[in-house]
Amino acid sequence: MNTQKKMGGAAAPFYNPVGDECDVFDMAFKNNLPLLLKGPTGCGKTRFVSYMAARLGRPLYTVACHDDLSAADLVGRFLLKGGETVWVDGPLTRAVREGAICYLDEVVEARKDVTVVLHPLSDDRRILPLDKTGEEIAAAPGFMLVASYNPGYQNILKSLKPSTRQRFLSLDFDFPAPDREVEIVTKESGLGAEQVKSLVRLAGKLRALKGQDLEEGVSTRLIIYCAILIREGMPVERAILAAMIEPLSDDADVKRGLLDLVTAIYG
Repeated sequence: MNTQKKMGGAAAPFYNPVGDECDVFDMAFKNNLPLLLKGPTGCGKTRFVSYMAARLGRPLYTVACHDDLSAADLVGRFLLKGGETVWVDGPLTRAVREGAICYLDEVVEARKDVTVVLHPLSDDRRILPLDKTGEEIAAAPGFMLVASYNPGYQNILKSLKPSTRQRFLSLDFDFPAPDREVEIVTKESGLGAEQVKSLVRLAGKLRALKGQDLEEGVSTRLIIYCAILIREGMPVERAILAAMIEPLSDDADVKRGLLDLVTAIYG
């Protein structure tokens, strides 16, 4: 399981708000309401949560969900230590005890038993029952449950049930408007704005192909990677191939078609 903890009070990472998402998060935090972030891969959901945790001064547990992630991975389990069997808290349990923010990234990728564990934490009870130890932990002040998923990528077998979705406030994320995206990529990569504008324009063209030749469009993250390569001296076309073409498809014909777009923009 890929779990990361960040301590509150650290400097907030760079985040450029695109709407009132910070206000919604603030209100949710102050009123003990869980929050669900919906949007495409690489559009800034994880960065947003890190930014808000730092701004609010709360520890943050981030769990990257996957097919094998079970409720026990989140809650905890008995382990053998020094010849004894001891209970070891999982990241969700630690967050509940400490009053931290627990962020479940791509929650629909986890096994179905995970949502059952989340239900008593995502309503007015705010409790976490530990069946194996007999505990019932009340969430400490400051605890917040945040989850995210990409509704455009999930199939019918990997979607949140209405009974789970309706326990959360929701924020819809998308890629920033071009001018805002230029600001973000310029800040994050250190590449000049004029060069970044062309990369953002290309990304817009590639995103228009989503659902046709491509399952996913170019993320803001990939544009930043591309800009960093160019800043470091890599030729533009090679950087685009490595960061904005190859990650999108393994199909040779599709990649050739995408490179035609690059030629149309860059000549």
